[in-house]
Amino acid sequence: MSQKEYLPRFAGKVVVVTGAGGGIGTAIAERFAREGGQVIVTDSNEQGAKETTAGIIAEGLAAATYLADISSGEACRKLVADVISDFGKIDVLINNAGINRRGPLMELTQEDWDLTLAVNVTSMFHLCQATIPHMIKSGGGAIVNTASQWGLHPAPGHIAYNVSKAAVASFTENLARDYAPQKIRVNAVCPGEIGTPMLQKAAERKGLTFADFDKMVPFGRIGRPDEVAALMAFLASDEAEFMCGSLVEITGAQPVA
Repeated sequence: MSQKEYLPRFAGKVVVVTGAGGGIGTAIAERFAREGGQVIVTDSNEQGAKETTAGIIAEGLAAATYLADISSGEACRKLVADVISDFGKIDVLINNAGINRRGPLMELTQEDWDLTLAVNVTSMFHLCQATIPHMIKSGGGAIVNTASQWGLHPAPGHIAYNVSKAAVASFTENLARDYAPQKIRVNAVCPGEIGTPMLQKAAERKGLTFADFDKMVPFGRIGRPDEVAALMAFLASDEAEFMCGSLVEITGAQPVA
């Protein structure tokens, strides 16, 4: 855990982070907590979620674990209802949870396709639909979605993931257009290669290391989860007050091969 000083940009705010049981999600939860937020750590991975929460609390910061399988619309609605019941509001919603079922079309099962869309896209429909009425009552809010560089520039052999992230990008732009008048700002981050357990597994599968991935990035290295978290926090903060409907790439200038 870093000892860096952070501005209290989210003091008094309730921040829901999905997929917060590891990788980028953990970094996001930590960042918002360090900036004063009451962080709702949610994931279907109980151990990962509780570890993230425990790490934040160990710093003397505020976090609580809410387990949810967001592939279920009912679970999404219950999650929002429980947070509203316990905290009275949701100021920031970070739709970060995602899965990656790899392979070209003919290698995928219908389960691969359906689950990818359920977790990566349809969960956002349910969570936003349940959250936005409360944000409107509060006078506004911020929603930041995790899209992907691959949703804008497809990589080969990942059609389900690419299509789902392209849908996240479009969902973000549409939601922003519809709810900007209610002062609900919706933006998305589009990461390239980030050093996460998911990327580590992909590297091992290909017989590669992070050092091999570093060589592919013009900046000289892959990204870090905390760098994505910093961008998320900026987009959700009042400093980005006029940013709404933006798709922000964070790639180190790496092209899609």
